[in-house]
Amino acid sequence: MTFSRFAPSPTGYLHIGHAWSALFSAAHGTMILRIEDIDTTRCKPEFETGIFDDLDWLGLTWPKPVRRQSDHFADYRAALARLDDMGLLYPCFCTRRDIQDEIARADSAPHGPEGHLYPGTCRNLSADDRARKMDAGAPYALRLNMDAALATLTAPLTWHDRYRGQQTATPDILGDVVLARKDTPASYHLCVTLDDHIQNVDIVTRGEDLFYASHLHRLLQYLLNLNIPEWAHHPLLLDPDGKRFAKRNNAVTLRHMRETQGKDRTDIITLVRDSLPTDGPWRWHLP
Repeated sequence: MTFSRFAPSPTGYLHIGHAWSALFSAAHGTMILRIEDIDTTRCKPEFETGIFDDLDWLGLTWPKPVRRQSDHFADYRAALARLDDMGLLYPCFCTRRDIQDEIARADSAPHGPEGHLYPGTCRNLSADDRARKMDAGAPYALRLNMDAALATLTAPLTWHDRYRGQQTATPDILGDVVLARKDTPASYHLCVTLDDHIQNVDIVTRGEDLFYASHLHRLLQYLLNLNIPEWAHHPLLLDPDGKRFAKRNNAVTLRHMRETQGKDRTDIITLVRDSLPTDGPWRWHLP
């Protein structure tokens, strides 16, 4: 049996892009539904209920019980502790403004696919300096020491994308990423990688805007000895103006289409088809 997954965050109602991801997932095995609610300040119960309502309306089913990330912070703390024991984490006391100022002062700041990389300001703080800041109650994040993590590799890491083929992981393009914050006990990167392992996910379905994150996730799989799934980064659905669909645009939420516009499941599938690129294999996967 093949397990795919659909893992929305309950920070708003699902839109047409989510419908595409869910339909794709259901067409490629047993769809595992996961609620990614680590951001407890933005996630709301009514949006979680809306996810279930929308998926049911689309005629989709999933195994019970549903995994909610907020119920499993102990799993993420254990993974962080393991990385810390390996000497791969360090506390970062920089604010966003501190980082921006440091980048502005640098002659040539490192740059990645998502913008400037963290300049490593706190990486080389002494143990005494770290302890002094912590004792003073300074807030901090936990960052992955990318150089130290890469030094543990004995061979290049590879992974397979259903649309782009075999890939060689280059996680250094993301720098020393944050794996936990004071207000968020674990980052998206750590949580989804661990969850996919725990739930035995075979195919990770998500938008191509997260393609570069998979390089980092492959490294985390290696460091934590986790399963290696196949990835399927699908194109983002665009509106007639060429803009990506978003939760803040109520007109494209499934709830609005169903309750206000009177659309049915067939209408949604047609809209998804019409929103996909004309070239590529993605249309074949839709019902």
